[in-house]
Amino acid sequence: MISVGPFSIRVVIIVLAAIVAWIAARLVARRLMGSGAKHASSLIFDALMIGLVTGRLTFVLIWWSDYIAAPWSILAVGDGGFYPAAGVPVAVAWIWWRTRHEQSLRKPVYAGVLAGLIAWGGAGGSLALLHESAPSLPALELSTIDSEPVSLTSFAGKPVVVNLWATWCPPCRREMPVFVQAQADYPDLAVVMINQGESTQAINAFLKSEGLELEHVLLDPSSAMMREVGSRGLPTTLFFDAEGKMLDAHMGEITMPSLKNTLKNRFGLQ
Repeated sequence: MISVGPFSIRVVIIVLAAIVAWIAARLVARRLMGSGAKHASSLIFDALMIGLVTGRLTFVLIWWSDYIAAPWSILAVGDGGFYPAAGVPVAVAWIWWRTRHEQSLRKPVYAGVLAGLIAWGGAGGSLALLHESAPSLPALELSTIDSEPVSLTSFAGKPVVVNLWATWCPPCRREMPVFVQAQADYPDLAVVMINQGESTQAINAFLKSEGLELEHVLLDPSSAMMREVGSRGLPTTLFFDAEGKMLDAHMGEITMPSLKNTLKNRFGLQ
């Protein structure tokens, strides 16, 4: 599973963990204090925002050279570019500072943080197990824009990035230059662009109008790939290792820093 409805599974996990933390803080505050539940839950919300902002800024600084090349992408938080190792400690430190003179709030707020982290970790662990049992590179028979048949499994033998896209999809169109650059920067990586449900004429017209030169553009007229991997929206980017095992997935527009970060973490590509 890589999405829940139109939402990335990672986004869903963060939202669920935040809700668990909020509820836990309120319940513990009511039990221990009899009041203050609203205050405790608001601190949880503030800490979440501070942690997210810190995690985002840290990620941006790590990949600054790529973000500065496309400054708009700094605001594209949907790319999943966060650094939890920075955000979580800062959020906890902020809670400690805010509750230093309100000792009674510490237990409910810390209980909320702990509950949220446990929920996040548990869901993340379940997601890792799902990836362990994730489908391999599907043995689909597709065709190139030159009407040449090609098996998707023929790309195995090196890391493979598969992007599911369509010309009518604005985020798909915006992220296309990212894959053109990746194709040039990572010669040991197969970048496979699988169009979902469109004609050769529409695809060729789009690529020509945008001046895009992509090596592997495949046609999937029946959107079989989306069904195979359980994607519920476009664009979707999938990461397969050299043996064809799916290691990661990203739903929604992806930026160059986010793509590079995944390639580094999953494949060790610099």
